[in-house]
Amino acid sequence: MTPPRPKRIRHSRTLRYDPAFGDQPLAQALQDLRMGRWQGARDLLRATGHDWDRRTHRIRLLAETAAGNRTVESWQIAEPHSTDALVLRADTEVMRLFHARALEHPDSFDLQRLHHAADVCFQATKTFPADPMPWISLLTLARLYSGGHPHTWQWWDELLQRDRYSREAHHQVLRHLSARWHGSHGRMYDFARDVATTAPLGSPLAVLPQAARAEHYRELIRTEGKTSIGLSFHWTHEALHQDLNTTLTRWIAHRSTLEYAQDVTDLNLLAHALIYANRTNDATTVFQHLGNRPTTTPWSYTGDPQTLFTRWHNQLLR
Repeated sequence: MTPPRPKRIRHSRTLRYDPAFGDQPLAQALQDLRMGRWQGARDLLRATGHDWDRRTHRIRLLAETAAGNRTVESWQIAEPHSTDALVLRADTEVMRLFHARALEHPDSFDLQRLHHAADVCFQATKTFPADPMPWISLLTLARLYSGGHPHTWQWWDELLQRDRYSREAHHQVLRHLSARWHGSHGRMYDFARDVATTAPLGSPLAVLPQAARAEHYRELIRTEGKTSIGLSFHWTHEALHQDLNTTLTRWIAHRSTLEYAQDVTDLNLLAHALIYANRTNDATTVFQHLGNRPTTTPWSYTGDPQTLFTRWHNQLLR
């Protein structure tokens, strides 16, 4: 089985940090949600259709915005039979719980709230059985349960039946398996490398080991501080170079000009790892794909993201 061909998205040469990655219809729908208007999100998701890669990315960004107001509830009241409204509502409930956790609200891990969010997700799975997004919402939510939800891997199987090469789902499972959540560095790397070497050629899933490397670095800083012994060889370890070779040969060497929805994020992950591994020639190739499209993560893990990205972008593409 091969993943569906993604749609072409054009980018401005002067584009700076943009969560929508140049997806102007998405940017407009996000603006509408902030202003309490749901019609833009409805029209956007209707136009997205069954392009699961683009739909997943759009719903996740819409949900992060909708979590701050009651606009998605207004949509459901106005159109109670809308499947898109319910799917967005489900992911919005999940994002609200993560926002509460980030703010350290005392009720952020209240089981009743967790179960409520899961119930909304299950309603969405029944209303739109083919859609992988509600299962991604559940996989994301699973991290908030103490020890992880007991049905996490059943949800993972359901997701794989609908979108085997879902970029967002694989990154959610990677986080679930990390030492910061419910696994370990070893389990996280094993999962990332297995996926990277078995995904189809040209698939951005080959960048999962770099996502794992960045997560590992972040966790070392959080738990051991900047004097951690592990930091001294984190970006020079032999395994890092093997992973980079895999990503370059399986993704970049076969990468299509038709971008996946989150290619900008994945190219930043790869460029960052190459820079810190002192592989500037390979990094130059990646920056040629990336252009001037920075993301905050993972550059913020090693310094000021705008400064670091701009320095290397200008130096390598001058």
